[in-house]
Amino acid sequence: MDAVEREAYIGLGANLGDREAALREAVRLLDAAEGVRVLRVSPVYETDPVGYTDQPEFLNMAVAVGTTLSPEGLLALCLGIERRMGRVRTIRWGPRPIDLDLLAYDGVRMETERLTLPHPRLAERAFALVPLRDVWPEGRAFPWTDAPALREPDGVRLWKSREDFWVIK
Repeated sequence: MDAVEREAYIGLGANLGDREAALREAVRLLDAAEGVRVLRVSPVYETDPVGYTDQPEFLNMAVAVGTTLSPEGLLALCLGIERRMGRVRTIRWGPRPIDLDLLAYDGVRMETERLTLPHPRLAERAFALVPLRDVWPEGRAFPWTDAPALREPDGVRLWKSREDFWVIK
C-alpha cells in the first residue's frame, strides 16, 4: 500500500554567503529527496534579523511540499539539508548559511522534545508568516490571519518574485 501524501510548509532563510544560491540549493535538495516534492514556492523577501540583531539581513521564503514522510521524518530531512549545506549552530538566532524550519504539517498539532507543530513562534514572525501565506492553498482559511506580526510586517521587503526565483517544472 502506498503512503498517503500530506501537505507541509517549510520556511527557509539564509544570511551568509550567496543567500539566493543557498535558498535555491535547499529547495532543490528538498525536491530531490525521496518522499518529498515541492508544490509551491513563495516570493523571496529580505528581512531584518530578529533576536540577535548584530548580523546581516536575511533572505526568507517558504515552500509547500507534498510528502509521504512523517513530521519527524521531514524535520530530520530539513536538519540533514542544513548540515549538508554547512550550518553549524553556535549563536541562538545567529547568522547562518541556511535555515529550514518545519512551520506546519497538514493541520497536525503536536509537541515533542524535538518538534512542535505548528511552529511555536510562528505567530510572532512576520519573516515566516508573510511567505507562508503566499504558499497557503487557495480556498483554505489561513489560521494566522489575525497574528500581530502579519498585521504589521515590519522589516519584511519583497526581494524577488516567485517567477524570478524559481521555474516550476
